[in-house]
Amino acid sequence: MKYGESSFDILYLLFAIISGCIILGRAKTKTQKLMGIAALVLGCGDAFHLVPRVLNYFTDLDMTAPLGVGKLVTSITMTVFYVLLYYVWQGYYGEQGSRTLTIMIWCLAVIRVVLCLFPQNGWFTNSSDVTWGIIRNVPFVALGAIICYIYFVKRAGDNTFRPLWIYILLSFAFYIPVAVGAGIVPMLGMLMLPKTICYILMIMAFLKAGCPRKL
Repeated sequence: MKYGESSFDILYLLFAIISGCIILGRAKTKTQKLMGIAALVLGCGDAFHLVPRVLNYFTDLDMTAPLGVGKLVTSITMTVFYVLLYYVWQGYYGEQGSRTLTIMIWCLAVIRVVLCLFPQNGWFTNSSDVTWGIIRNVPFVALGAIICYIYFVKRAGDNTFRPLWIYILLSFAFYIPVAVGAGIVPMLGMLMLPKTICYILMIMAFLKAGCPRKL
């Protein structure tokens, strides 16, 4: 278990970070740069949680605080990732985005980050409080639902980003049970693997759109 999961986590982080660097290195437009930044935010942010998780398997160090703080960082960077997805959507499809929609996206993101910073989350003790797990994820799920919807609306006639809304939907379907119930039922944590696969598929779409002549 520990070898398989650890290998998967390390390969994912390398893929996300290297892909982000490749896209940024070959980017010719602002939107392509945003795709590269989004991949880097995802990979670097997840590293704060996954690296301590891997170390926890192979060392005797007390990783309670690093694991908890890693979850905090990942919670924030995941939020930033979906905000970036909104601007990728604008650039890729040539959409301006209504003022109301933009304000809604930012308000939900800010509320999510602020809720994550509350001490009741117990990050330093790697707490799995169900109540705060629900509270901090309400605005995040709402944010994800909006991003999923706008990509769904634009799915027709575009092969590269057509399935993106499905990846977003599935990533949340796998994430919510873990965020809410993993503290009670630890086996739910296994759902993070298919969630990560959804992120890999998103990054692959970024690679295809961000540097099409090279792939």
